[in-house]
Amino acid sequence: MTVRVYVFPKATVLDPQGQAVRNALVSQGHQSVAQVRQGKVFDLQLEGVADAAAARAEGEQIAHDVLANPVIESYRVEVLA
Repeated sequence: MTVRVYVFPKATVLDPQGQAVRNALVSQGHQSVAQVRQGKVFDLQLEGVADAAAARAEGEQIAHDVLANPVIESYRVEVLA
């Protein structure tokens, strides 16, 4: 079963990488870009997981414990298959 985890800086945390990307886009003529938030995506292949609910629970635990810093980042978990 595949679990996808999205990790992004919380809205209240500065995102210097996102700001740099926004500045580059604006300088290339994309004036409509008001904000960019840069994050990370992880695809986890889980084996021996009984169902989607168990896969989501394991993905949530992994995201909280390892992939994200809950103080400054938020995360979202999807079960793909």
